[in-house]
Amino acid sequence: MRCGLRNFAAVLPPVGGLGLGLALVKNLGAMHHGAVAVESEGAGHGCRFTHRFPALDTESTARAAATAPPGIGAFRSRRILVIDDSQDAAETQAELVDLGGHEVLVAYDGALGLLATEGFAPEVVLLDLGLPGIDGYEVARRLGDRPGREQMRLIAVTGYGQEADRRLIREAGFDDHRTKPLDPDVLQIRLSEADLD
Repeated sequence: MRCGLRNFAAVLPPVGGLGLGLALVKNLGAMHHGAVAVESEGAGHGCRFTHRFPALDTESTARAAATAPPGIGAFRSRRILVIDDSQDAAETQAELVDLGGHEVLVAYDGALGLLATEGFAPEVVLLDLGLPGIDGYEVARRLGDRPGREQMRLIAVTGYGQEADRRLIREAGFDDHRTKPLDPDVLQIRLSEADLD
């Protein structure tokens, strides 16, 4: 189930970034055993992106599910909040979470993210650090002072992964740290781990 805070947020076109959009698209396609191709006639002519995915064999999928050992494939949907000021990055992360069967809400800045945690009560927050206004470090610190924080997992999602960055992330109160672009398989495994309960 997808939700959104678009009615609260001014969605602006990205001005710059880390150049992660295509890598995120490629990883999303690879997660489904697909491929992405890019074509362009040159500068000023735009680009065409084509995704190809294998057809789903529903009969063999049903057989595999019926013969799976007990406990394999056990799943619990979680409430996931994505906070990222890059609309492309936020929407890609939301798609990954949504494809995993989780409920997802998106906020495009720190203030909206804090507001969203009050009504949505997320179990996991995927939080970008370089947010305008209230940055991800401050969002984490403010959430740390709230009741119920122990039931929430804060995962820093950032393009920065140096040891100094990891230290600041720990000091701000994050539970985990993932560098962009997110690996879809690692994300799904992390969201299904028992220690989130």
